[in-house]
Amino acid sequence: MKHAPNILTMPRMALSLFVFVALATVAGAVPWDAGTAGPALYRWAFAAFVVASVTDFFDGWLARRYHAVSVIGRILDPIADKVLVCAVVLGFLTLSRGPLVVIPLGLILFREFAVSALREVAAGRSIALPVTRLAKWKTTLQLTAFGALIVVHGWAVFGLGPAAPWQADVGAIALLAIATIVTLITGFQYGAQAARALAADSA
Repeated sequence: MKHAPNILTMPRMALSLFVFVALATVAGAVPWDAGTAGPALYRWAFAAFVVASVTDFFDGWLARRYHAVSVIGRILDPIADKVLVCAVVLGFLTLSRGPLVVIPLGLILFREFAVSALREVAAGRSIALPVTRLAKWKTTLQLTAFGALIVVHGWAVFGLGPAAPWQADVGAIALLAIATIVTLITGFQYGAQAARALAADSA
């Protein structure tokens, strides 16, 4: 069981790539045409997203349950998380929803890249930025909001009706707004944490 968490992490990256390519294909943002396979491809993208999200929980649980925490796991797990988030954000942005969706997704993408860059700078100074409890909840909120967006956008594709009711639409946007706020808060927390650590290191 020692390597089980890493065995789950690697397929998560592959599934993330598939989610992006599938959503982009459905949106017509790639050189080839999905044609009549579009609805099925969209459903497969959602299924891959769900599996990737579930493995995100289980690889962490297995690592803690069997004390299988490793250096490679500590490196790969956050990378896999960001790859999944960025894949869904970029893939969904190709579907060109309104500003209530596009702007929050853009802010989430900006935060993920900014924190990754911050970690690189801190690591170069041998400064660690521990993951906060709120940051762990952040990922869960993001994935829940993304799942809701995919379902609402593809309401007819999933056979739920001709169009999503306004309650579902508002609910998905509300989840995205909450996820975005928490995402930005954790970004500021990491920024403040890094600033204090770098100031102390320079003193």
